[in-house]
Amino acid sequence: MQNFLVDGRLKEIPASRKKRVVIFKWLASQFKTRVKYPEIKVNTILKRFHEDCATLRRELIGYQFMQRENSIYWRVPNEEVESG
Repeated sequence: MQNFLVDGRLKEIPASRKKRVVIFKWLASQFKTRVKYPEIKVNTILKRFHEDCATLRRELIGYQFMQRENSIYWRVPNEEVESG
């Protein structure tokens, strides 16, 4: 994972699926479970790690680390991700 970070920010989004899962699991851990976040807050948090927050948001949803309804996002608890 450290190969993809410089000063706590992503240098790049890895191409390898296995590496992407590790990165997106780590990004998801930056959000609290059972907290609903408006999209603008999700963007603010994700921009700390990479400028392309839209791609990060889509990938977090795609890998099922987060869910959304309208413009509200929440982190999926780890046990749901691992069993789902």
